[in-house]
Amino acid sequence: MTRYALRAASLAVALGVWQLLTSLNIDLWLRFSQFPTVADVARAFADRVSGPDYWTDLTDSLTRILTGFLLAAVLGVATGVLVARSRLAEDLLGPVLEVVRPIPAIALVPVAILLFPSNEQGIVFITCTAAFFPVLVSTRHAVRALTPVWEEAVQTMGGSRGRILVSVVLPGALPGIFGGLSVGIGVSWICVISAEMISGQYGVGYRTWQDYTVVNYAGVFVGMVTIGILGWLTSTAVELLGRRLTRWLPRTSYVAATRPRTPRAATAPLREGPEPKAEEARDEHLV
Repeated sequence: MTRYALRAASLAVALGVWQLLTSLNIDLWLRFSQFPTVADVARAFADRVSGPDYWTDLTDSLTRILTGFLLAAVLGVATGVLVARSRLAEDLLGPVLEVVRPIPAIALVPVAILLFPSNEQGIVFITCTAAFFPVLVSTRHAVRALTPVWEEAVQTMGGSRGRILVSVVLPGALPGIFGGLSVGIGVSWICVISAEMISGQYGVGYRTWQDYTVVNYAGVFVGMVTIGILGWLTSTAVELLGRRLTRWLPRTSYVAATRPRTPRAATAPLREGPEPKAEEARDEHLV
């Protein structure tokens, strides 16, 4: 409860500072007088929620982001495992992937417009591309970091390559895979909003850009708040799913452990006789 209270308090303080700076028209170096106040954004948000366009935009953006992200998750995990486990696949796909990976996904908008017959498919393609490479890289590194002892143990017991993949590779790489998924869902939101601003029809990004063109800054902040909430909810969902599937991992605690102080005399136990030899101490440590 204390942690939740601290989080709520930090959010309330941020909103309070925003309201104070904008309502007093503070202009030092940053021009807060150009910003809408928190009250203006809240009124615009209430008006937007009461209309049907807001929910249509919300549904369209969620459909695009979930479709592209699920495709990126499947393709990224499969490609990452393939490249990490096969030298032939690494030689064939590695150069192409490494050349395409630095290209920003939003720069592929002209390619999507030329390649796909509809803007909807192009936006899904951009979203998928944005999330694909974080998932690919995280999966590849997670698979390569697995200790070979586990695979050798399954081979010793007569396990096939499929059994090794299902029982060793995928479970062992799950923490790294979900790290890439968490990054990928955030990058997907950035790119889908940008794609909607450029070539979309409906969607949160499209509506935010339209508000900007008509100088409706309160509506722009409504879109920004909506994007932030949706991104936070989807990232939290991915993180909770990852924790659910990796329950076998040890969890760190946020509570600082206190070490009891022992008297100095009690730290060194009394010994009788000669000191143990180095080999005996090493054997005792290994046991």
